[in-house]
Amino acid sequence: MTKVLIKGLGLIGSSLARAIRLQHPDVQILGDDLNLASLDYAMQNQVIDQVVANWDQVAEMDVIILAGPVSQIIKDIQDLSHQTLKPGVLITDVGSTKQTVMKAAQAFKDQTVNFIGGHPMAGSHKTGVWAGRANLFENAFYFQIPLNAASAQQLTKLQDLLAATNAKWLQVTAPQHDKIVAQISHVPHVIASALVNQTEATFQGDPLGMRLAAGGFKSITRIASADPTMWSAILLNNPTMIKEQLHQFQAELTTVEKWIEQGDQAAIFDFFKQAKVSRDQLGPDKVGAVPGQYDLFVNIADQVGALADVTRRVSQAGLNLVNLHILEIREEIDGILQLTFSTANDREQARQVLSDYEIITKGE
Repeated sequence: MTKVLIKGLGLIGSSLARAIRLQHPDVQILGDDLNLASLDYAMQNQVIDQVVANWDQVAEMDVIILAGPVSQIIKDIQDLSHQTLKPGVLITDVGSTKQTVMKAAQAFKDQTVNFIGGHPMAGSHKTGVWAGRANLFENAFYFQIPLNAASAQQLTKLQDLLAATNAKWLQVTAPQHDKIVAQISHVPHVIASALVNQTEATFQGDPLGMRLAAGGFKSITRIASADPTMWSAILLNNPTMIKEQLHQFQAELTTVEKWIEQGDQAAIFDFFKQAKVSRDQLGPDKVGAVPGQYDLFVNIADQVGALADVTRRVSQAGLNLVNLHILEIREEIDGILQLTFSTANDREQARQVLSDYEIITKGE
């Protein structure tokens, strides 16, 4: 019987456990977490089969998944490098930064250990074992970075173990990974959090402002609800890339401030135009190479049954709806429903079954 140890049963770790259970019911899943309530819940809800602690039974494990914050993952790697492990054991992690993790994993280079750095690009504003679900990673990009050639041979094994995630696997280098996620994930989290804090300070003593902060504000700041412990660890483990890109962003803001002071309408217009063109180019049908998702934007009225009618039509057409997001919805004002499909064909079929709705063109 294959034994898998998952250390860290938060949102990501518990979701991986559920996905493994779904595809491989015969695999024995053992769990370890500092939160005893999480362990109790995981056992009672059959997320795991057994609780272990302090690397108990680690020598029996075939696969070890490190699913804590990055700082904890590095400590776990250091601890494991001094443990007696099964020859050929496969160890992986889910940390949001990879250079510090892969540097720590060098401790395994002289051992018969297969280490694959991992990072599923999925999450939720919800946290904890209670929020985990097997389909959390569906159609999400899942980065993989093997430690060496021997570890690279185990990629297929890991992908098979996690097949029920329905993730899209990507092999990259650690520096490439950290540069990508710093720009498209880490810096946006800092910006979103700063905007929320600055907005709250602006409206201190005037609660009306925060109550009216809906629509676009809520959309661009949603990620500020993420786990503070996790994001503190991320910033401290990818400092060079994040600082560099924050400096660039600050320079952009300074430039815009200068244009406003000078009343430079042409420069401001070009600023927004360039951003619109670039934003409209996002998506696999524009940038090519990496497989992705296909969005359809539908204008819906703020009335009972509008959302249900759209999803019913899509379901009856047998189309696989990957994600659904309501954009800028306010009372008595039409909203935009973002429907995400896994193929261009599904998107076009959805366009047909929703032909009597107004379809918003956003860079298709």
